[in-house]
Amino acid sequence: MAEGQVKGEKLQKVLANAGFASRREIENWIQQGRITVNGETANLGIRVSEQDNIVLDGKEFHFPDSQKTRVILYHKPVGEICSRDDPEGRPTIFEHLPSIQRGRWIAVGRLDINTSGLLILTTNGELANRLMHPSYEIEREYAVRVLGEVTPETLKELKKGVTLDDGVANFDAIIDSGGDGANHWYHVVLHEGRNREVRRLWEAVGCKVSRLNRVRYGTITLSRGLKPGKWQDLPTGLIDQLARLVDIQLKPEQIYQDKKYKRSNKSNTTGRRRGY
Repeated sequence: MAEGQVKGEKLQKVLANAGFASRREIENWIQQGRITVNGETANLGIRVSEQDNIVLDGKEFHFPDSQKTRVILYHKPVGEICSRDDPEGRPTIFEHLPSIQRGRWIAVGRLDINTSGLLILTTNGELANRLMHPSYEIEREYAVRVLGEVTPETLKELKKGVTLDDGVANFDAIIDSGGDGANHWYHVVLHEGRNREVRRLWEAVGCKVSRLNRVRYGTITLSRGLKPGKWQDLPTGLIDQLARLVDIQLKPEQIYQDKKYKRSNKSNTTGRRRGY
């Protein structure tokens, strides 16, 4: 190693990029003594490379074969869960994703078993963590079919704010999408991802969600050509756009290239929260 050259990268960055958790959470793990490097308990300043033996909670960590950032879109159908393993044996989204030799797919947020639609998955843990972090206020858009009477006052209340068990929540936008009889469709936009937030907001005003489908996450929309249970690679230009949304600069050689996917729909070019 040349004089003055710093070895490797910080341990918390390496593990965050592999999708284990955010850098801050991994720093807590280091302070708790959960990680060893070459048989020694890790400290916060340690830097690591592929030559080092890293063990987290007794399990050895392997560096991915490639540091290229890959992003795929998956159209989740109703009936699948977003966990890798399920004691009840229910189908998971990971059963339908392309295999990668080392590293793993990290889901950007989750959809519950009864919700369908767009899921973004990536091999870049730092990108995934930032896209989920509330400080970036990344928009999520859902198509929702509601059962029950929805008055102008109800819509006003949902946009102003409703008190839930975990605090006040609201929709940034509610767009009437039509419907017949008791069921009516709306498109709703919000900038956070609390557990079952869309369903709980409607339930709080006396309405029931009978269908829920995520159609957009940030700048990325669900293509009509992507069928339920199928995935497709995001092209380099859109990966770069997604990364810039959360202040990550990726060089072209750091991005996995796939030319099969052509974007056929338009979306909000900023993806962050905007005024409605």
